[in-house]
Amino acid sequence: MAELPRFRALLLAAALIAPARIASAQAAKAPDVLLRLDDIGMNHSVNLAVEQVAKTGMPFSVSVLFACPWYQEAVEILKKYPNVTVGVHLALNSEWRGYRWGPVLGKAAVPSLVDSVGYFRPSVPAFLESKYDLAEVERELTAQMDRAIMSGLKIAYVDPHMGSALATPQLREVTERVARKYGVGISGWFGENYRSIWGVSVATKKQTFLDYLATSKLDQPNLIEVHVAERTPEMEAIVDMNAPEQNAPGAGVVDHRNAELKTMLSPELAELVRTGKIRLMNYQQLIARVGGAANMRMPAPPRALTP
Repeated sequence: MAELPRFRALLLAAALIAPARIASAQAAKAPDVLLRLDDIGMNHSVNLAVEQVAKTGMPFSVSVLFACPWYQEAVEILKKYPNVTVGVHLALNSEWRGYRWGPVLGKAAVPSLVDSVGYFRPSVPAFLESKYDLAEVERELTAQMDRAIMSGLKIAYVDPHMGSALATPQLREVTERVARKYGVGISGWFGENYRSIWGVSVATKKQTFLDYLATSKLDQPNLIEVHVAERTPEMEAIVDMNAPEQNAPGAGVVDHRNAELKTMLSPELAELVRTGKIRLMNYQQLIARVGGAANMRMPAPPRALTP
């Protein structure tokens, strides 16, 4: 009979251990999800929206437009949030009507990259059809990286604004060379399953995002591209010169980006994170997992890119 208390103790220990093992097994099956918030530094409205997401404590990544005038505010915000990994949104385009930007080096230093006023061209086709000089592209992208490094932020990766910097094999070579020079990765070069809610209707943003999470792959990291902004007069004035469908009443740029902000702050996302049904990670964590940026590999075939 002396064995009975011991047996009961073993049963109790097993009962306590089992839930932990089940939880561990469930966590092991949870997909890895990278949220990449693009266009930070574009304006004040975007910067404030990113800070709202950063305050949740969730790990995510942001791609900063260091060619834009509001990048300095973005830098000061991002220095406060170690949960956010920073990348450089390499810019060769400027797509908003009435709100344009140009190269860090200025019109005189890289004349093939700008229009007659000194701004980047508004679309990828306009850029590709221009007589751009690859050497000037490399100098300008290098200048954007230098500005990023000098900001004091730790830069983990680069990705191309609107896809221009990866749009041809020659441009990809330039971007890879710049990334390797600074020891950073390229978003999409780490086996990510890439999806975006940029082109999704305002009404279905959140559900599409949740569907993406529900169908995330278990055998590779899942990257979802997001664009956020607060609803302000500044954002309400933004008009996309390339995507007329994003300028409709009630479905303009501000509506799209504010809907994506609300999706990032939604209780549904918070619950998925809290319960371990998804594992959020940022690019710093992903790059460390694969042993460093030197282990990145170009996707084959190259993935489609959105603004």
